[in-house]
Amino acid sequence: MYKVLLIVVAATALAVPTSVQLEARQPAPFQQNMEAWDSGAVSSYPIHSSCNSTQRAQIAAGLNETILLAQHAKEHVLRWGNTSDLYQKYFGQLPPYEVIGSLDIIVNGDKGGVLFRCDNPDGNCQQEGWAGHWRGENATDETVICDLSYETRRWLNSMCGLGYTVAEGATNTFWGSDLMHRLYHMPAIGYGYIEHYIETYEDALSFAQNGTTTNTHDSDVLQYFALDAYAYDIALPGVGCTGEASSSVSPEAVTTSSATPSVSQSPSQTSSAPTECHTHDDGTVHCS
Repeated sequence: MYKVLLIVVAATALAVPTSVQLEARQPAPFQQNMEAWDSGAVSSYPIHSSCNSTQRAQIAAGLNETILLAQHAKEHVLRWGNTSDLYQKYFGQLPPYEVIGSLDIIVNGDKGGVLFRCDNPDGNCQQEGWAGHWRGENATDETVICDLSYETRRWLNSMCGLGYTVAEGATNTFWGSDLMHRLYHMPAIGYGYIEHYIETYEDALSFAQNGTTTNTHDSDVLQYFALDAYAYDIALPGVGCTGEASSSVSPEAVTTSSATPSVSQSPSQTSSAPTECHTHDDGTVHCS
């Protein structure tokens, strides 16, 4: 009799649908309503509706070249670490992690915390020589691109042409490097950590030779490195167009191992780029 009862019970259990068995094991309600871990991520840098189709096209193309510059510079470091002559020229023997991160955030970081606009809300584009500016306290996540940018910026396919050299050319000669600089100003990308600590190309080299730790998160140094790496590795492989420093660089030129963000910078104008000014959050006008 017991054997018959066991067989009946087993047969009954087998006859119960699997879903019913699972429900019995999970009496508490369970809902699979989970969003993807990166839900809401923004993969393209936003451009304000104040930009017309021509302006939008140029800013978007410029941002693509910024990503291209940063991506290649990052790949150079990933390949060679801190051992390449180019890396040591700008960062000395410092570990490569901060340089990689400072470049990668432009390429792969969320892009929703910035905005490029064209409507000159602060009136600064009316000032002579202004090709754009970060809005600072007025709107920390916004940058304005003025008409002068469209008239003067160059594309990376002209790298090393028209007499341009990294040492003597302005960092804002190209759309790619100019917008890299502008992105670092905005807290969503630079976090107030990537700042201006040097004032010239010669300063960048001196700081590196002296082991100054700010070079790995210096906006200008990162631009110089990205431009130099692209010129040497991509534009004219094995040759590049570094140029010569305007004065000899001596390690003794810098005597401290740290630096503070620069509060002013003398205009530096070349035939390929205008003197450009923008305002920092402390009210300082920075020209490059």
